[in-house]
Amino acid sequence: MGKFALFAFNGDPMCFIHVILNALDLKEKGHDVAVVIEGSATSLIDQFENESNPFYPLFQKLKNSETIDCFCKACSNKMGVLAKVQDFKFPLCDELQGHPSMARYINDGFTIITF
Repeated sequence: MGKFALFAFNGDPMCFIHVILNALDLKEKGHDVAVVIEGSATSLIDQFENESNPFYPLFQKLKNSETIDCFCKACSNKMGVLAKVQDFKFPLCDELQGHPSMARYINDGFTIITF
């Protein structure tokens, strides 16, 4: 099986749904999956952690699958959601001047896919 790191940069909820669907599909098919939430996608925490959002159940499934590797610390701060990311106890990555390092995932054998 393969190893895939899905880097979500785009803050469009419809784009992020594809990150969720593909992460869950890959995981269900036995692949090792790490979802990294970067850029404006970090701001989606407000929407996806809101129980009235129609995508809430799908995001909870992603969260419960333990495939969310981290949120970018710098981008979470820039988008004004760092405290919420921390409140929901998501891991933060900041090893590349405040951002997650793709090199770390590549060195660990992951194929990088960006959204």
